[in-house]
Amino acid sequence: MTSAASDTGLLAPGWAGSCAASTTSDSAFLQALLDAEAALTRAQATLGLAPDGAASAVAEAADAARFDVQSLADRARGGGNPVIPLVADLTKAVGDEYGPYVHRGATSQDIMDTAMMLVAGRTLALLLDDLARTERALARAAAEHRDTAMPGRTLTQHAVPTTFGLKAAGWRSLVLDARDRVQAVRDSLPAQLGGAAGTLAAFSAYGAEDATALPAAYARELGLRAPLLPWHTLRTPVADLAGCLAFAAGALGKVAVDVLTLSRTEIAEVTEGSGGGSSAMPHKANPVRSTLVAAAARRAPQLAATLYGSMAAEDERPAGAWHAEWEPLRDLLRLAAGAARDAAELAEGLQVHADVMREHLGLTHGLLVSERLSAELTPVLGRARAKELLTELARRTYSEGRSLRELLADEPELKDIDLVELSDPARYTGSAGALTDRALERR
Repeated sequence: MTSAASDTGLLAPGWAGSCAASTTSDSAFLQALLDAEAALTRAQATLGLAPDGAASAVAEAADAARFDVQSLADRARGGGNPVIPLVADLTKAVGDEYGPYVHRGATSQDIMDTAMMLVAGRTLALLLDDLARTERALARAAAEHRDTAMPGRTLTQHAVPTTFGLKAAGWRSLVLDARDRVQAVRDSLPAQLGGAAGTLAAFSAYGAEDATALPAAYARELGLRAPLLPWHTLRTPVADLAGCLAFAAGALGKVAVDVLTLSRTEIAEVTEGSGGGSSAMPHKANPVRSTLVAAAARRAPQLAATLYGSMAAEDERPAGAWHAEWEPLRDLLRLAAGAARDAAELAEGLQVHADVMREHLGLTHGLLVSERLSAELTPVLGRARAKELLTELARRTYSEGRSLRELLADEPELKDIDLVELSDPARYTGSAGALTDRALERR
């Protein structure tokens, strides 16, 4: 009975077709709502608050395929959330004998919040898998290109040499930072159960001797963490999700924008393994994976901001604050997971053009090592003279079309200096190799 009129991702190629598309679909969210309802009845049965038959009946009925998601969406307008019509339909599906045990003692927000945590947990598991793929591919690239020299760029300009290994190791470090944050949040996702105003009063009214035991039993049924308190207006779990997802998108975005820069036609130091085509230009092989990851990184902070803004939730249960969370949280889950999928494909297929990197080390006619030359020549010429000479020769490299090394060789006072070694950019990568090795020790 599930409607086909669900979000297909037509305007969202970043997550369309990804595993996250299925874990965050309307049908998936509906199933999470039903899972939350079934777990509630089971938890009450374990504490003697409901018969075992009720737990079995609700579990059997709690199948998203049996419900019309479009009808639920249309009727959700009446009460402001889909739980209200769902409870009515689920109660009917369970039947007269056990129907009264559906949703007993809970409030709509208990089920919505818990379903959000279930959807988040299922999606984060997939996101972590793709972060692991990305990390492994970047580790291989960093090790392979540990000593592959390339121009380091600051403020868009060539600065001093670096290595592609160090750059890839830096990307990997960010991915591991994202992994650690996502894993910590996933492991702490809590169930939600508080009843109408977070006091668990209804469960006591239905016969619970110690209603505070029920949230823990409920969490165990769901594989979620038991909350210390009902968190209807204590939105730490949602804020933590916002933070880790926005961070993950941003971390992957750093990789993407670097690849976009380095794969420009006039730079071409890296290329995506299989670029995308153009509708107008047959010769194009666009860096599509990087483009989609970069797009996700640009959208994620604003979505996270909405979730952070919803922390200002009044009273014991708010009007509008938790309602504002549903769509941006789902969008964030989709964006981050889709970006991880695309980043994994990007990293696994990335082609590194070491010969082009080496060629580009000479674009500034040797000025890329002026920092090193300044340090090496100061003891010979004195600080003021070394600076004056290098400043003058830097100007002449462009006006005369000669390399810095050639001009230095004309200076009599430098005749005993090994200018070949000092002016080779590939020999001025500092501790890049050691830093790369250190970064790759992290697991």
